[in-house]
Amino acid sequence: MTAENSLVIFTKASQMLAEADTIQKTKELKDLALTAADFAKRKGMGEEAIQYARSYALEAERKMGQLLQETERANVERDNKKAELLGITPPPTLAELGITKRESSDAQKLAELPDEQFQEVKEGEKTKTQVFREVKRDTVKRQAAEFPSDKYRVLYADPPWEYNDALLETYGPASLHYPAMTISELCLLPVNTIADDNSVLFLWATSPMLPEALQVVKAWGFSYKASFVWDKVKHNMGHYNSVRHELLLICTKGSCLPDSKELVDSVQSIERTEHSVKPEKFRVIIDKLYANGKRIELFARNKVNGSEWDSWGDEIE
Repeated sequence: MTAENSLVIFTKASQMLAEADTIQKTKELKDLALTAADFAKRKGMGEEAIQYARSYALEAERKMGQLLQETERANVERDNKKAELLGITPPPTLAELGITKRESSDAQKLAELPDEQFQEVKEGEKTKTQVFREVKRDTVKRQAAEFPSDKYRVLYADPPWEYNDALLETYGPASLHYPAMTISELCLLPVNTIADDNSVLFLWATSPMLPEALQVVKAWGFSYKASFVWDKVKHNMGHYNSVRHELLLICTKGSCLPDSKELVDSVQSIERTEHSVKPEKFRVIIDKLYANGKRIELFARNKVNGSEWDSWGDEIE
């Protein structure tokens, strides 16, 4: 490949990518570049030609990730019922676009990478997998470094669960509301080190994530004892039924029976409001059952003013 030909090809390809304004077009450019890289390799056209095609494919993939994120934000913000009434056409599904869940996930991760790390991948210094793992490790290390050092008798947690099917029709709406964490990342958090020898953990878990939630309970040094059921009143789509509840697991370390003898109803019917926001009534119930000892909310979104609760979480202002 001569320098003159390289310049012509680079200019034309860059222009095509700049003008690509749909997910489908960016996917087509990505696939075309990967095909070109494979062709160059088979024909022995040299490492420069192969690397150029691969770097172009990564640029197209990154832009595809940006467009996917913009589309899912629009889809999440739009009320489906209103859209139906107004005759608004919903965005295409991943299947209709010919994009797998893994492709969508990788593209969106590339879109979120800082330019410096993206350049490392683009120039072939590191693979996508290596950089993604580095980002994950850095996140876990940062969270562990910022973890509280006090000891607590009462712990209340609403983890940002990462779902296996989070990249279906709406391309992963959970990630728009909070930075999701894998089960391995959650298990590595040093929760056991801040829990008293005799303490209680109240852990939020959805039905699909129940087995994984119990893994986290064990990793944090607790044992499952019972649960509350939050009846959200409003129905929500599920694969097997209409899901309108969430579970608040009660888990203990050592011996930690409630201070109060009152048996609170295990089912609480409270209409759901914002995405992932839990009713404040459950904190009131916890305070009633466990009136004594230091308490902390993990993955908190806000500090509770005028209360004895400590808070830890990325979203606290």
